[in-house]
Amino acid sequence: MKLATFTEGGRTRIGVIEDARIADVSAVDPTFPTDMTMFLKQGAAGRKALDKALASAPRRPLSEVRLEAPVPRPGKFLAVGLNYADHIKEIGAKTPEFPSTFAKMSTCINGPYDPVHRPRVSDSLDYEGELGLVIGRRCRHVPKQRALEVVAGYVVVNDLTVRDWVNLTPQVVVPKSFDTHGPFGPWMTTADAVPDPQALSVRTTVNGEVRQNSSTAEMTFTCADLIALLSQAVTLEPGDVITTGTPPGVGEGFTPKRYLQPGDVVRVEIDGLGHIENRVIAEPDGTAFIDN
Repeated sequence: MKLATFTEGGRTRIGVIEDARIADVSAVDPTFPTDMTMFLKQGAAGRKALDKALASAPRRPLSEVRLEAPVPRPGKFLAVGLNYADHIKEIGAKTPEFPSTFAKMSTCINGPYDPVHRPRVSDSLDYEGELGLVIGRRCRHVPKQRALEVVAGYVVVNDLTVRDWVNLTPQVVVPKSFDTHGPFGPWMTTADAVPDPQALSVRTTVNGEVRQNSSTAEMTFTCADLIALLSQAVTLEPGDVITTGTPPGVGEGFTPKRYLQPGDVVRVEIDGLGHIENRVIAEPDGTAFIDN
């Protein structure tokens, strides 16, 4: 099943993708959650209500709605760096013995087809196509052999990075968290529809040119490894997102470097999960503000 968050008629809610249409389940059941995190917190009861509403839900063409990030504001947006051997080699880093984990701020989240900003303070914006997973069950100290049980579904992520800011600080939270630099989606493919998350091809193109072409089989630390590790430190909750690292082919790895420019179109595609596609624009005027 493909669960999406969408906006239509000024209202944002949850729907189910069926080919080129979306089933508007809240039109049948007005008590149905309009927020993905709230839906995931309902667990089996929420899925039962969804299945019931789906039978008679009106279908709308996808062309008539706007797809949002499936979880517009997760409680935690966790990420992993240096998780593909060839990517480690291309940027001249050392292979970590322990996963290189960090967080992206939730204000960076962006829709799957929305524009991303090249910041006015940098000209070194880079792409990183990745597999992301969405947590569906509250958990802590999850053993590796049970780790995939807590996954609600999988998403496509572009973990955009401002490379020169990476060199300004010993941590990468800020260089990874610029506004608009966390697009993901286009929907959440439920875990029961993904038999093996370590057998998915990941492909990134820029203006149609293939830059990244790899498989999640090449990860150093698997999805299960990462869940088991992170849950030792923090309680994972429904709606939390974990993005799992990028394969080789990033702009930083070329000579000369091939950073994104305004007008570029970046597409990230993963087998069975769909694709996201974002046009790069110069950060627009009006982004400086102080609210009253």
